[in-house]
Amino acid sequence: MKAILTGHTRGLGAAIAHELLSRDIAVLGLARNRNAVLRKQFPLIFREAEIDLSDSDALLRWLERGGLRTFIDNSETVLLINNAGIVQPVGPIQAQDLAIVAQAVNLNVAASMILSSAVAAAARAASDIRILHISSGAGRNAYPGWSVYCASKAALDHHARSVMLDRVPNVRICSLAPGVIDTDMQAAIRATPLEHFPLRERFEQLKQENQLTQPKDCARQLVDYLLGNLFGQNPVDDLRSGR
Repeated sequence: MKAILTGHTRGLGAAIAHELLSRDIAVLGLARNRNAVLRKQFPLIFREAEIDLSDSDALLRWLERGGLRTFIDNSETVLLINNAGIVQPVGPIQAQDLAIVAQAVNLNVAASMILSSAVAAAARAASDIRILHISSGAGRNAYPGWSVYCASKAALDHHARSVMLDRVPNVRICSLAPGVIDTDMQAAIRATPLEHFPLRERFEQLKQENQLTQPKDCARQLVDYLLGNLFGQNPVDDLRSGR
């Protein structure tokens, strides 16, 4: 069993990587930076590639070099966890930085879809391919100031629904909302001016009341879900639903 994971250097991504590696599952991490801690702890089963996933051309060039195919070669079970993403730009439509809009769509949506197709093709001989999009409740409910983030997560949800309808025999997919996790993204949300994100106080309250899930706890539940027998039965799900 081998896993490809995006955004493995911090927050939930780092916790997911550690959880997979602790279960003796080889991981290929894709991110702009490297994770020296994981490289030291798991030198035999951890690999990583430095790549800006918001640059679609760079991602395509990396895929053409064959690193993905080499990593998953001869593996019967292949996991892809599309975790990397950003919440920016935050604010009303007329105030959004156009370059960041493009970056968010490329990172949150295009990279996930490109990698999903690439893994499904490269691992065609595998008996079990599992694709997990890290989604959000924001993909299912519209929030003021989050038009780009909400739309990008909704795109992942609908991508999973459509892929499921393709009925590829060895491919299972789910777009999973993991809940509200105590990461740098949450800190950035709480630092956003109210005029850009009117619901900020809701997230401040979650922090004050200790209602944020710790990354390591979420990662354990998430990997259990990913490896479970029911994975893929529901293409859009919530980790808090108890499935």
